[in-house]
Amino acid sequence: MTRVDFYVLPDALAQSRLYTVCRLAARAWQQNLWVFIRCQDQPQCTALDELLWHYRPERFIPHDLHSQQPLSPIVLGLEEAPARREGLLINLADNLSQHLAQFSRIIEIVNQHPQQLAIGRENFRQYRRYGYDPKRVEL
Repeated sequence: MTRVDFYVLPDALAQSRLYTVCRLAARAWQQNLWVFIRCQDQPQCTALDELLWHYRPERFIPHDLHSQQPLSPIVLGLEEAPARREGLLINLADNLSQHLAQFSRIIEIVNQHPQQLAIGRENFRQYRRYGYDPKRVEL
């Protein structure tokens, strides 16, 4: 069964979520996991794409937008179907992906902003309704 984790950040900064995504994506790639980062919207995809280029200047993190290269080791997209199976989904969108079954692992990143906490709680409940057993991880 797909493993679902909610990573809970100690602050309410939107930028902290993006930096956490970079760290998790880089770590997953080092472990030979394919990563799909599902963004909320196109501006977030663009911002995250830029951040991944500069996250660690001494280290290359191979990534592409789904529209440009869907088979890249790290793919940024919206609601596109993943080109590979059994990878890691990092979900930054407010709702669940329609493609949950295609991933072996899912991570939701929640910060302390009240709206983000409410979205995280609702997504947690939805995963349970779908038969997943989500876990909470304090960062």
